[in-house]
Amino acid sequence: MMTDPAVAPPGQGPGLRGRRTPFVAYVGLAVVALGVAAAICYGTGVGGWVLMLVMGLVLFLAGVYAVVSRLEGRRAGRDRTWSVLIHCAFVLALVPLVSVVWTLISKGSERFDLNFFTTSLNNIGARDPDGGAVHAIIGTLEQVAIATVITVPLGILAAIYIVEYGRGRFATLIRFFVDVMTGIPSIVAGLFILSFWVLIVSPVYNNGQPSFSGFAAALALSVLMLPTIVRSTEEMLRLVPAPLREGSYALGVPKWKTILRVVIPTALPGIVTGIMLSIARAAGETAPVLLVAGGSAAVNINPFNNNQSSLSLYVFQQASDASRFAPARAWTAALTLVALVLILTVAAKLFARRNRISR
Repeated sequence: MMTDPAVAPPGQGPGLRGRRTPFVAYVGLAVVALGVAAAICYGTGVGGWVLMLVMGLVLFLAGVYAVVSRLEGRRAGRDRTWSVLIHCAFVLALVPLVSVVWTLISKGSERFDLNFFTTSLNNIGARDPDGGAVHAIIGTLEQVAIATVITVPLGILAAIYIVEYGRGRFATLIRFFVDVMTGIPSIVAGLFILSFWVLIVSPVYNNGQPSFSGFAAALALSVLMLPTIVRSTEEMLRLVPAPLREGSYALGVPKWKTILRVVIPTALPGIVTGIMLSIARAAGETAPVLLVAGGSAAVNINPFNNNQSSLSLYVFQQASDASRFAPARAWTAALTLVALVLILTVAAKLFARRNRISR
């Protein structure tokens, strides 16, 4: 007589179609575990709701192991217990992110209006509820754009040299300095540009007087962006399979064209991700902009002359302002900054998807 291989014979435990623990059992275990934990914590007064949740989770895991082991076997009990623990860890990691997003949207939507995006803080007093951040938005876009134009070619070319051409001590030295630059605090980058560009170079074209500018802030942001782009691009280029290069060489394609037409398009999604990470970091930096751009309450569309603000500096200034209308502006500026980074990231991802080679 033939037997179904999916069903285990009697006495050998549940097979692939054996008994499964119903979902209602997990719900009941969770309710009982929280009830017992609440009774212990609040009944004895030994802790609050945090201890109750921790104790409830421990009791719930113990209950899951006991019930599942009874119904499905010990192996299934261990598997289900670890699965529940992993899901709980995911939810625990998701809570801070959801909390931040919810707080940002709920508080940032108060001033998310036309006035905020069309006016600046010029001639805005402490008792004036109006005033926007158009000057800071313009400053952020110009500074990040200039820093990106400077840094992206340098970072990609440096990574190409390290992976495709670099050999010996010089390539090792480049990697070492890139690793060192990765950990440089933003204030150090700002001080470097302040001592070099603002105090030494800018007096040359400003009648001997040092001059703050958005371009100086872009240079400081470039110092922070460069190591991230180099390291991420280097790792992506190393992930490109060697047979792709060898196939191109076998067809007689020179090395520079192979890198340009095969290697870079293959690694383009990862390269774009690294670039967007560096842009996000640069857009959120405050100290370099404060040191070398100075900040301004008026619109300045010329990044090469006079003070200029940014959204991160705007948030810092409004958050520390004594006016009761300033916190709402700070939250809305923070929401605007996050939205700008999100829009740029999505646009860059779409661009990378359209321009990578087909597989």
